[in-house]
Amino acid sequence: MQRSSEWQPSATLDVLTARAALFASIRSFFADRKVLEVDTPLLGHFGVTDPHLSNLRTHLQGQSQSLALQTSPEYAMKRLLAAGSGCIYQLGKVFRNDELSRRHNPEFTMLEWYRIGFTAAQLIDEVDALLQATVQAPPLQQITYQQLFIDVLNVDPLAEDAICALQQALGDSPELADWARQEDDLDTLLDGAMALVIEPQLERSVPIAVTHYPASQAALAQLCPADSRVALRFEVFYQGMELANGYQELTDASEQALRFTQDNQRRQQLGKPEQQGDPRLLAALQHGLPDCAGVALGVDRLLMVHLKREQIAEVLPFAIDRA
Repeated sequence: MQRSSEWQPSATLDVLTARAALFASIRSFFADRKVLEVDTPLLGHFGVTDPHLSNLRTHLQGQSQSLALQTSPEYAMKRLLAAGSGCIYQLGKVFRNDELSRRHNPEFTMLEWYRIGFTAAQLIDEVDALLQATVQAPPLQQITYQQLFIDVLNVDPLAEDAICALQQALGDSPELADWARQEDDLDTLLDGAMALVIEPQLERSVPIAVTHYPASQAALAQLCPADSRVALRFEVFYQGMELANGYQELTDASEQALRFTQDNQRRQQLGKPEQQGDPRLLAALQHGLPDCAGVALGVDRLLMVHLKREQIAEVLPFAIDRA
C-alpha cells in the first residue's frame, strides 16, 4: 500500500523556526512601543461589503443565521478603539474565499495595527521601521499612485481622459489590448494596469510605499483634505510582493454607511451578492472613533520575502492542500 505524505507539514522545520522568530520579533517591536496586543473573534455576525473580498461562512447548530469567518480583524479592532483601548495590534489568522495561487491561501496570518494620533505618513514611517527591525529590509521609498502611473504608462490616473489614455496605453500590449478596449470602468482598468503592468516593474530591492490612491479606491480611508481626488491610503510592495494596505482611518459614521451602500452597488455590477454593512461598526463610529491610522500586513508574504520563497505553501505549517 502506498504511504501518503500529506500528513507532513508544508514548510520545513527550519522555515517553521524562522516563522516563530518572526512572530517573536513582531511582538517585541510593538512591546517596545507599548502597543497593546489584542485578540478578536474569528467568527462574526457580519461580513464585509468590499467588492473584492468574500467571506467564508458557517452555521452554528440549531441556528439559521450564518456566521462569517473574518477577512480582517478591522471592524472588531475599531470597536475596541472606540471603547478606549488605545493603540493596538493583532497577529492572527484571517480567512478569504479567494483564489488559490502561489501567493494566496484561504487561511493566512495577518498583522494589523492602529496608532491613535498618527497620520498616514507617520504610519508609513512605522511600517518602514518594522520591516527594518524584523526582516532587515533597506529603508522604504515612497511614490504617489499618480506619479507611478505617469512614470510607467505616461497616463495620469486622475485626469478626465484617464479611461481613453489607459485604453491607448494598454493597447500596446497584445495580452491586454482587447480587454482594455472593451473595458470602460476606470477602476477596473486601473487595477488591471497596476497588477499586470506596473507592479512587475516596481523596484524589487527596496520596499516601496505607493500613496494617495484615487478617491474611488478609498476603501475605509479618509479623502485627502488638500486634494479630494485622492484618498489617504497607501500600499507597500517589496520584492514584487504586495505586503501591506494602510489608511488614515475614516471616522465618520455617515460616510462609512454611504461606502457600504456604494460597495453593494459595485457588487451588484460585478454580479456578486450584496452584503449587509456591519451595524456594530457604524455604532462604534457614532460613539466616536479616535483619529488614527491603521495598516494590515500579510505575515506569510513577509516571511516569503525574507526567506526568498516563491510559494506561500513553503512558509505555512499546513497549506490548504494539507489541512
